[in-house]
Amino acid sequence: MSLTLYYHPLASFCHKVLIALYENGTDFEKRIINLGEEADRAELEAIWPLCKFPVLRDNAQHRDVPETSIIIEYLDRHYPGAQLMIPADWDDALDVRLWDRFFDNYVQGPVQTIVSAHLTGLSCDQTKERTKLKTAYKMIEKRMATRSWLCGEAFSLADCAAAPALFYACTLLPFPEEYHHLQSYFERLVARPSVKQVLDESKPYFSLYPFAQEIPERFL
Repeated sequence: MSLTLYYHPLASFCHKVLIALYENGTDFEKRIINLGEEADRAELEAIWPLCKFPVLRDNAQHRDVPETSIIIEYLDRHYPGAQLMIPADWDDALDVRLWDRFFDNYVQGPVQTIVSAHLTGLSCDQTKERTKLKTAYKMIEKRMATRSWLCGEAFSLADCAAAPALFYACTLLPFPEEYHHLQSYFERLVARPSVKQVLDESKPYFSLYPFAQEIPERFL
């Protein structure tokens, strides 16, 4: 098999790439990396010295591709499916990339900071991170008032980024009850077959998540 994904089923950034792969039914081999295992860590570090997953290995091209957005763009270019994750039109593509970065930086970013602080036992004021999430929620609510998906009528890279970011974010800061558009968008995301598959595959690992008790029962 040409493609191998080095990843972990619990990791939100890995979810983002898995969603893109499942959206187009792309054939690939899975290599789960447990960073707590010395051999696994060494294997990943040999591929990507920063030792962060996911990383996509293209055996046919003899190339290793790190970073979620780059991986998905690489798949669009070299292993395209029926649905491009980044539109061909330049302006549309720019919009998709903007919202992709929005979710990675302003939703996933604060979530990872809060989770990391909990895992390391670091006692710090998380007001700044929770304020970022509140601001992000407000922006998403406004954005989704007139649309089904983030950018245009098609599911895209931006939605791949949104699904895992919002899934974990709502375990730390529930969506405001009055944000009906945000809540409806989240429901469309988790009902998407590609997203549902990713979440189903994550179930055996949810107990490792430090805020597992906050995951809604319907996902367990």
